[in-house]
Amino acid sequence: MYAAAIENYPKMVGVVKLDLSLCEEYSGDSAVVASRIYGPGCYGSEPIFVAREANNPTAEEDDGYLLVYVHDENTKESKFIVMNAKSPSLEVIAAVKLPGRVPHGFHTTFVSKVDLLIP
Repeated sequence: MYAAAIENYPKMVGVVKLDLSLCEEYSGDSAVVASRIYGPGCYGSEPIFVAREANNPTAEEDDGYLLVYVHDENTKESKFIVMNAKSPSLEVIAAVKLPGRVPHGFHTTFVSKVDLLIP
């Protein structure tokens, strides 16, 4: 499971990857198996997972990408960030500077044209 790391609610300061199978044996942060903190003054959106191969039933469950929007309050810039979901540090593999501000806490949902029922 991927979740936003929150500090001073509602500001999301990063993202964590949790192994829920560890929750039965341990408590607290021991279920965290990967994380990325955005940096001072940077706040993001809810993370969304996108499978590398959506129609591959043999793919590992974390074989894909994490997508987030991050706003840097120091530079007043917003970026669309793509991370490697399998990486222990949730390695950033792409960062695209956006032409306008995306507010922190932005809710993310990506759907296909078919899912929107657009003719």
